[in-house]
Order: sequence, then C-alpha cells, then structure tokens
Amino acid sequence: MPRAEVAMRRAVVLLSILLLATACGDRAVQPSQTTGTTPDLPPPRHRLVPTIAVAPAVGWAADETPRAADGLAVGAFARDLDHPRWLYVLPNGDVLVAETNVPPKPADKGGIKGWFKGRVMKKAGAGTPSANRITLLRDADGDGRAELRTVFASGINSPFGMALVGEDFYVAATDAVLRYTYRRGDTTLSGSAETVVTLPAGPRNHHWTKNLIADAQGRHLYVTVGSNSNVAENGIAEEHDRAAVLDVDLSTRRYHVFASGLRNPNGLAWEPKTGRLWTVVNERDELGDDLVPDYLTSLRDGGFYGWPYSYFGAHVDTRVQSPWPDLAAQAIAPDYALGAHVAALGLVHSAGNALPARYADGMFIGEHGSWNRKPTSGYEVVFVGFVDGRPVGEPQAVLDRFLDERGRARGRPVGVAIDGRGALLVADDVGNTIWRVTAAR
Repeated sequence: MPRAEVAMRRAVVLLSILLLATACGDRAVQPSQTTGTTPDLPPPRHRLVPTIAVAPAVGWAADETPRAADGLAVGAFARDLDHPRWLYVLPNGDVLVAETNVPPKPADKGGIKGWFKGRVMKKAGAGTPSANRITLLRDADGDGRAELRTVFASGINSPFGMALVGEDFYVAATDAVLRYTYRRGDTTLSGSAETVVTLPAGPRNHHWTKNLIADAQGRHLYVTVGSNSNVAENGIAEEHDRAAVLDVDLSTRRYHVFASGLRNPNGLAWEPKTGRLWTVVNERDELGDDLVPDYLTSLRDGGFYGWPYSYFGAHVDTRVQSPWPDLAAQAIAPDYALGAHVAALGLVHSAGNALPARYADGMFIGEHGSWNRKPTSGYEVVFVGFVDGRPVGEPQAVLDRFLDERGRARGRPVGVAIDGRGALLVADDVGNTIWRVTAAR
C-alpha cells in the first residue's frame, strides 16, 4: 500500500476518534438567548475538532409533510425535483425553481479536511451532481399543485438567484450574471445567455451560491457573493470582492462592492416601508455551538459588517491576523440574530401574502439547518415580525419537523417566495419538494 494512502487512512482513524470524543458538543444555551436584537453572546470555545452533528438525509415518505404552525396548512406544490434550492415567481404566477448543487471545486477538496467535508456533504444530501437547470411550474387550475412542468433554462453553471426586469430575465450562476429574453407566458427561454458580469468563483469557490435582486427602477442588480473560506484561512487575497453584496449597474455592466464583511449572504429582500435592502447571512464556524449567530440585517451602501476580523459588531475574532486592526471598531452590528448555525438562506418579505394577519408585516426565512451544533438548530421556516420597518420579538416557527424522531433529515428548507395567490412556497432540497403553505380552512 502506498505511503500516502497509509498516512491518509491513519489520519481518518485519528479524526474519527476525535469526532467521537467531541460528539456531545459544548453545553449549548437555549436558542432564544442567541436570537433577537440583543443576543447573549457567550465566550468563544476553541476546540481541536469542532462539533460535528450531521443529520443524515432520508427524504419524506409519501404521506409525510412538515408541520405547519397553528392556523396554517401545508401541502406539496411539486415533488420529485432534483435538489431544488431557489424560487422565483413570475408576474403571471408561474413558479421557477433552480435545481442546482455544488459546482466542481478542485481546490477545495485537498487533504483530510477536504475529504471529510465531502463525506459530510454526502451524508447531508448535498453530494449529488448539479442538474444545472431552472424548471418552470404552473398551477393553471388553482388547486395548489403544479400540473405543468417544463425546463425553463438548462446548462447553467450552478444557477441560483433569478430576477425579471421588463423582458430581461437575469440568472446568477456561480460564476456570472446572465441575461435572457423573456416574454410573458413563455414556458422556456429561447436564445443563448448573454454574460452581464463575471463573478468571483475559481477553483476553490468555497461559498458557491450567488443570489440577486433588482431595484424598483430596474437599473441595478444586487448580487450576493459568499467568502472563499471560514475566516480567511486561505489568505485575504482570495477574498477579493467576496463576503459582500455587489451593486451591478446594468447600464455600464460594471459592479462595485455595496456592502462588505458579510461572510455568506444569501437571501435578499426589500422592506417596503423604508425601501431598504435586507439580507440573511451565515456567520463563521468553529467558535463553539453557540457562536456565531447567523443574522438578518439591513444593508448600508459602503457598510462593513465585520467578517473576518470581528463578529456581531466589534467582537474580535482572534484567529484572524488583521492588517487593519481598526476595522473591527468600524463594524456595523447586525439588526437581528437568528441563532447560531441555523444556516439562514431563504428570505422574502411577507407583503402580498394571504396568510393570517399575524404574518402581515415581516420576513419569512428558510433555515437550512446546522451540521456542527448539538443539539441541532434551524431545520425550519421562521417568521420575524416587523414594526415600522424594524424586526421585533422572537422568531416564530412557520414550518418545522424537517427532522424525524431519530434526528434524520426528511428535508431541509432553502428558498422561500410568495406565490401569485398569496401562499408561501418553500424549496426543500433534501426532500426534493416545493411545499405550499396556506391559511387553514
């Protein structure tokens, strides 16, 4: 047996022993302590091996659904999809879903850490090749189930965010913003894609999902780009124009960094009363079960939100050797903590929904769920209420029980959207389903 293979096997055995030793995790605090506008942040815990608590993906039985909150009902809008991640509703009510997964990342797979990461992804249900397509779903008869399913676009490199501006349909692939021509009622896009701007990607491309949203005038696209690491351990040069929301000027086809220091921003939504742009962000790992809370925050043009030098304002991350020590002091604290490791991804404002009145003003958030916390966190869709354009109160569960009684993942919620009839749609990438949440009759 080659020496390299022997060394790798020994490393795997050693890592397995370490993982067993740390399987119980830290003494986690109650989730309510790390949520809201003033979360309680415990001291960081540095461990040789962080907590690993992956919920194995098992999928849903035919008669199973997530549990809806009181006053709500849930049913399957579409099943048997291929890793559905993101949603977009067209003006005529057609629903688009990005069936997508991790692109090839050869530089992110080296060594024992890369090997173990691949094993974790496979166990969590994210190890399948990307379908690289956007599928159109149409519910013409209004029964809450899509009877028409067509390929809207294909051959896109790990598509994610989508936006329609007039007859211009934009897609955020993992490496570029693309433009297609769309006319109302089209069930498939004709013609080839045109590249608007290229996006940071490359052979590592650690956080690969790119989302986008258009402004009200259709002149700018705002695009999320996650960091290329956990805390810049690959060097700050690899983070150029990453950990940021970019502002793409559609007239010049150039972009600048709109907001930075955002480790992995995903969902984007406009708050209608203030007109401000909001995002949800996945924060850094390996500081313990209760750090750092993922968060929901409004964005300021030119604002810096701390990553990698600090978290939740000026809490310095001592693992990072900062060439600019004053940056932590300038970091903007997020508006609202969602809890550590919940993996907040989906985001949509509740405007236009037909759910009970308690959901009239606020944000729905899809929490994909933890892989490094014990007990687990996330694995649900929550609602955060707003008053006068600001979040208040605690997150309220809208859809949960994505984990079964044995801690296995029947599903994991990702993108959320309000459909043309005011229902809440939820993309479930492990359950390969789009769920539709309505008011209970």
